[in-house]
Formats: sequence, C-alpha cells, structure tokens
Amino acid sequence: SLARRCHHRSSAMLDVPFLPFCAFLGTLGLLCVAMVGTWCQHWRGGFSLDGSSRTFNWHPVLMVTGLVVLYGAAALVYRIPHTWSGPKLPWKVLHGGLALGAFVLTVLGLAAVFRFHNSQGTPNMYSLHSWMGLATVLLFSCQWVAGLGAFLLPWAPAWLRALYKPIHVFFGSTILMLAVASCASGINEKLFFSLKNGTTQYKLLPAEAVFANTLGLLILIFGVLVVAALARPSWKRPDSDSPDSRQVREALGG
Repeated sequence: SLARRCHHRSSAMLDVPFLPFCAFLGTLGLLCVAMVGTWCQHWRGGFSLDGSSRTFNWHPVLMVTGLVVLYGAAALVYRIPHTWSGPKLPWKVLHGGLALGAFVLTVLGLAAVFRFHNSQGTPNMYSLHSWMGLATVLLFSCQWVAGLGAFLLPWAPAWLRALYKPIHVFFGSTILMLAVASCASGINEKLFFSLKNGTTQYKLLPAEAVFANTLGLLILIFGVLVVAALARPSWKRPDSDSPDSRQVREALGG
C-alpha cells in the first residue's frame, strides 16, 4: 500500500550507518569539550589550583569531559559491530575502563568545586544543580561497582547477570541524561552568578551568554543522540545464542 511504501521510504531515510554516526558524535563530543574549555579560558580567567574562581573552572571542564563525553563513549562500546563476535572480555575491559576514566574526572571535578567553595566561604550543596549533580555521581558510583561485580569479575552466576543486565542498561541511559541536565543547569547557574553588572547582564545576552547557552544545547544534543543510539534496535548487540548473533558471526568471519 501507499502508506507502507511511505513508511519504508521514511525508515530508509533514517537508516544512518553506525560508524559515520559515531564519527559525528565523536566530533560533537570533542566540540563540547573544546567549547567548555574556551569558555573558562577566554571569559572566566583560565585555570589554577589556588582555590580561586580559576580553580572552579576545572569543574565544568572535567564534568563535561568525564560525565558526559567519556561516559557516552563508554555507553556506546557494545554498539560497535565488531563487538558482536569473538571474546567479550577486551570490550568489557574497554567499557569499564572508559567508565572508570569518566568517574575519575568526575571526582576531580567535584574536588575542584568543593575546594573553591571552601576557600571562598561559600556553602556547599544548596542549589538544585548541586543536588542533581551529586545524585548523578552517586548513581554513577553504584552503577560502576555493580557492573564490575556482575559483568567483569568472574564470580557472578549467569542468572544474576541476566537479571541485572536490563537494570544496568536502564541506569546507563538515566545517568547520562541526569549528567546532561546537571551540566545544563550548571551552565545557567554560572551565567546568572557571573553576568549581573552593567552591560554584561545576562538578560542583555552578551557574547559569553550566547556561547555558553550554545554549549548547553550541544551537550543536550550529544546526550539525546547517545540515548537514541542505545535505544535503536538494529544497533543492539544480539544475544549470544540468537539467530541474529549467529548471522553476525558468520558475516564477520567468526
């Protein structure tokens, strides 16, 4: 029928190959990191470890790099077609290693903001941004430890892995979107605190506000695209004993 042909045509138009999609996503992630670094260097005075506002500037850079970009890369490892055949252990190690790297950067980002607040006499954990950000990091911690115990270390039985896997996948996407929301609220909060005098008022939309707001939108787009890739059925790793998995192994020479 006409409706079926239109649906098939629209599906074909949306059938983006995985590797070009990943290349675009990687470029977008690097752009987000470059922009947050440029924002802090050009408008916020650069970086230091002296407890001043330049110490705070490590916070957004490390959070965007770790909790959004590196975490998003870790989440997409199992969507790479070459992971669908052969031993899983190297890919498990890569997945866990990227997540651990993201976690280390996140902890350093938290240390930067706490050091800045304590040196300036500013209270910690009073804003919605801080509550949401800390909740994201705590969930991330639980996710990494549970994933290590269930999937990487050898003692977890198969039934426990099968039970926990959908939970792990669900919270993977949830943590990423919480991280995106935390970054967006943090950017807005920083602009409200910083742009409040004379011609630099936030409501007058100076160049810094345009730049930082654009950064927030790009972070949001990055997060949405990662979650969309994770949800796409044709990019999901087939179960090891499924017909799809056997076809993939044959096609890849496994």
